[in-house]
Amino acid sequence: MIRVLIIDDSAFARNLLSKGLQNDTEIEVIGVAPDAYIGRDKIVFLKPDVITLDIEMPKMDGIAFLKRLMPQYPLPVIIVSALAEPGARATLEALEYGAVDFVLKPSSIIGSGFKDMLEDLKNKIKIASQVDVTKWKRITTSNYYHLKVNNASLALDRTTDKVIAIGASTGGTTALRKLVSNFPPDMPGTVIVQHMPPTFTKLFADKLNEISAVQVKEAETGDRIVTGRVLVAPGDKHLEVYRSGGNYLVRCKDGEKVNGHKPSVEVLFNSIAQNVGSNAIGIMLTGMGRDGADAMLNMKNKGARTFAQDEATSVVFGMPKEAYECGGAERLIPLDSINSVIIETLRKMK
Repeated sequence: MIRVLIIDDSAFARNLLSKGLQNDTEIEVIGVAPDAYIGRDKIVFLKPDVITLDIEMPKMDGIAFLKRLMPQYPLPVIIVSALAEPGARATLEALEYGAVDFVLKPSSIIGSGFKDMLEDLKNKIKIASQVDVTKWKRITTSNYYHLKVNNASLALDRTTDKVIAIGASTGGTTALRKLVSNFPPDMPGTVIVQHMPPTFTKLFADKLNEISAVQVKEAETGDRIVTGRVLVAPGDKHLEVYRSGGNYLVRCKDGEKVNGHKPSVEVLFNSIAQNVGSNAIGIMLTGMGRDGADAMLNMKNKGARTFAQDEATSVVFGMPKEAYECGGAERLIPLDSINSVIIETLRKMK
C-alpha cells in the first residue's frame, strides 16, 4: 500500500483528491494539509511514501517548500498544477527542485477532465513510490544548478551533417537541463521528444535556451536541423525528421497517440532511422515505459549509434532499460558522461 499525503490549500480539492485516490486499492491517503507548515509536521509524524503538492498556497508556496524539504527530508513529490502559463512556469521550476512529476488540474471538475486527471495522478503516484530521491539529501539548492556551459568547440566540420535525437519522459526535464546546458556551441543539430503537455514544452525550451550555448526552441514544421540548434517537440504534436536536398528538416503533425504518447519517441526515432540512418546518434534518457525502444533498435540497424542513460542516474529506469534489453541501445551511460560519449562518437563517425 502506497501511503499518500495531500498538501493543497483548497479544502474542496483536498476532499476530491482524497476520495478519488482512496478508490485505488494500492493507495492509502494517510492525511491532508492546507499549507506547507502543517504539511511539514504531518510528513514527520505520518511518514508518507508520496506527497501530492499544490504550488500556489498561503504562508509558503510549493516551490519554497520543495527547496527546504528535499535536502533535509527527501520524498517523492507529485505536483498538482494548473495549465495556465504562470502555473506551468512554476511547475517546471518545481521539477528542477526535486518533484518527480506533475499532473494538470482540469479547468472544471465536471466531466471527463477530472476523471482523466485522477487516473493520471494514480499512475504517477505508483511510479513515484518506486523512485529513489535520496540523492537530494546530498544536494543543496545553492549548488545543484550551478551550471557551467562548455564553450569548447568540437572543431570538426564533418559533424555538420550529423543529427542527435533524444527521447525522455519522467525525470527528463532535469536530465535534459543538465545535458543540453553543457552542449558546445557547435554541437550538431539536435531533436528532442520529452513527454510533456502543450504550453509546457515551449516554456521548457525557452528555459533551456536561457542557460545554453546552443539555440533551443520549440519545433515548428519546416525548421531546419542545423549545427548549434536544439528543437523540442511540441506537447501535442508528433515530431518527424525528413530530408530535403542536402538539408534535414522537421515536421510537426497531428495523429493518434503512439505508445500512449503524443509526442512519441517512437515516431521521432523511426523517422531518424528512415531518413538519417548512419548520420544519427540516438540517446534514450530516463522515463517510464518503453516508448522508443523498438524504434531505437531500428535506428541501430540502419547504422546509427545509440546509447541510453544508466539505472543509477535515471529517475525511472524504464525507457532506457527497455531500449538496452531489446538491443536498441549499445550501452548504458551515466548522465554526467553522455556529453563526452556523444563528442567522442562524433569524432569517430565518418
